[in-house]
Amino acid sequence: MSEYQYYEFQAIDRPLAKDELERVRALSSRARISATHFVDEYHYGNFRGDERKLMEQLYDAHLYFANWGSRRLMLRLPTTLLSARSAEPYCAEDALTCWTRKGHLLLDFAYESEDGGEWDFETSFTLASFTTLRTELAAGDLRPLYLAWLSALTRWELEEDVDEDEYTSAIEPPVPAGLADLTGPQQALADFLHIDPHLFTAAARTSGATPSQAIDKAALAGWIRALPQREKDALLLDAALGAAPRPGPALLARHRAASRGTAVPPTATRRRSAAELLDAAHEVRSEHTRQQEQARAQARRAEQLARESHLDRLAENAGQAWQDIAHLIGQKQPGPYATAVTLLKDLREVHDRAGTPEVFARRLHDLREQHRGKSALMRRFADAGLTPRTASS
Repeated sequence: MSEYQYYEFQAIDRPLAKDELERVRALSSRARISATHFVDEYHYGNFRGDERKLMEQLYDAHLYFANWGSRRLMLRLPTTLLSARSAEPYCAEDALTCWTRKGHLLLDFAYESEDGGEWDFETSFTLASFTTLRTELAAGDLRPLYLAWLSALTRWELEEDVDEDEYTSAIEPPVPAGLADLTGPQQALADFLHIDPHLFTAAARTSGATPSQAIDKAALAGWIRALPQREKDALLLDAALGAAPRPGPALLARHRAASRGTAVPPTATRRRSAAELLDAAHEVRSEHTRQQEQARAQARRAEQLARESHLDRLAENAGQAWQDIAHLIGQKQPGPYATAVTLLKDLREVHDRAGTPEVFARRLHDLREQHRGKSALMRRFADAGLTPRTASS
């Protein structure tokens, strides 16, 4: 079975310089490379670069996945937009790690298939589905981080050597608001990290509504006018030269902080233990199963009622049905043959319900005698159990 690995990097805050481009081009002769993008795919062999170092030094986002189930998403933000202190409560082994380098916070989201054998040749991802998460995190929306913690709990539940006391002592991080109303990129991340949907539903129950993220342009304009002229000149110069990250997110973050903003804060509800969350997820799962069984039972009842109604109508028009069967057989084609056989099976059930199976047996016998030279039709009769013995039993 062949392997498949996908690597993608993106420079968002600034394009790569000429010497940096030469450095990444030396890593692969087949990759698609530009000043802002690096994409490479492997059907055998491995990437020669160090993803962690490339993210620390050059890129702002990285995506990796392999067809045996390994997945990785890395994001880099200036620490002025998101601090390690804010992210660390959500870090969990094998799901999310974070560290700082040269004024940046790096977030490493990861997923590994539990059995190491989840070969998947259908699923694929692109980094474009996830890059907006950087903007959301910069605005104070910590839902992507909480999703990583839920992914870790999803996998932790499957482990067989965990003591029950460990679940009781492990406390969830602060629950961000708006968890029940994820953005598109956040939903993509939840899918990427294989979060148990029942656990997610249970977790979202204590999450408040998403506060409005609308920007008060008049208030923002007034705040910008009040900035020192020298600072504004420096921001514009850096933006023109591409010598610093795009100033927009940092300015918005500062404005929100100054005005107590509209960033999505954690809710003030009591934080639950992992055991409580898993118990709640079990209740959600059980209720979901009950609703599914109820829906299936209702569907079966509706199907049975429809079947009974169909047979009632057929019983009222049995004579016409026999004529229709004769007409269908007379066309000597596979499609009409199949329709005729279906009608005959329904008529057999009509006569069984009416207590007159011998009437059907006699009519079927006559029909078989009339058309016994049609071998294709006789095979269909036999496959459907429309034989003299079955009809008279």
